[in-house]
Amino acid sequence: MKRAPNPYSTPRVGFLGVGWIGRHRMEALARSGRVEVAAIADPVEELVLKAREIAPRAELADGLAPLLDMDLDGLVIATPSALHAEQALAAFDAGLAVFCQKPLGRTAAETRMVIEAARRADRLLGVDLSYRFTRGMQAIRDRVRAGDLGRIYAVDLVFHNAYGPDKPWFYDPALSGGGCVVDLGIHLVDLALWTLDFPRIEAVTSRLYAGGEPLDGRRDRVEDYALARLDLETGAAVTLACSWKVSAGCDAVIQAAFYGTGGGLALRNVDGSFYDFRAEQYRWTAREILVEPPDDWGGRAAVDWAERLVRSREYDPDIERVLDTAQALDAIYQR
Repeated sequence: MKRAPNPYSTPRVGFLGVGWIGRHRMEALARSGRVEVAAIADPVEELVLKAREIAPRAELADGLAPLLDMDLDGLVIATPSALHAEQALAAFDAGLAVFCQKPLGRTAAETRMVIEAARRADRLLGVDLSYRFTRGMQAIRDRVRAGDLGRIYAVDLVFHNAYGPDKPWFYDPALSGGGCVVDLGIHLVDLALWTLDFPRIEAVTSRLYAGGEPLDGRRDRVEDYALARLDLETGAAVTLACSWKVSAGCDAVIQAAFYGTGGGLALRNVDGSFYDFRAEQYRWTAREILVEPPDDWGGRAAVDWAERLVRSREYDPDIERVLDTAQALDAIYQR
């Protein structure tokens, strides 16, 4: 029989999947001291051994079911996308809170199913939409909300990756739910909607490519280049471009730029970096730097979830906004 939650104890958290990103989030949570890294499960022994270097006292489990039989308060899921929804549902059935890698579901329907399960179980659910937690994006959001840009009429979003995923499941539509849009574009759409306080999307148009050829509705391949436009109820137009393995002249090109009647704000990566960002504010030709690197932001979404978990394992309805982004991705995929 599982113990009743003790609001005065440190939450015990299990980790399902400890590849690079799972270990990185584990390290951030261990360093925060907010939770105890109590258990680890991954089918690859080498990854488990690396994770044990971060949490040498963590128990080892042979998969999800043994994890759920342990005395845990929460579960961090960092497995292939096709498994997220099913694993989160099992965790909620066991009474655990969940922090999941994006996407929460491969489609809006899967995402809705997980959110409804969290609500029924009355358990905290978090998703690793990590770019929200860069100091640059938080500075931009604060200024947008304060009205510094006046009426915003355009948002330009870019995420070009000169490489691509190194695991075969990313290229299988049934396992991944899509290509560069669900991998990279999800962050861009989330940043736009989150910054603008989730306005309703009135229309979406898109064009998806694989190997330089339009997909034109084919479901047997994933896209490696995508263009999309989202028309918002506010009258603003959001344009998005993202790609894998593109000839960008650097490792990555990442941008979230907001233009209004009173000026512009932009987050841009520095020197092709995946991790270093500069936030700037523009008025005509004048430029003000708001935030410069360094900024150790990668694990902040997980730590934010842990801090909320310390206060309460109960459901937080703010997670429902994740469904807005999932529905936008469905529209980009024309499904």
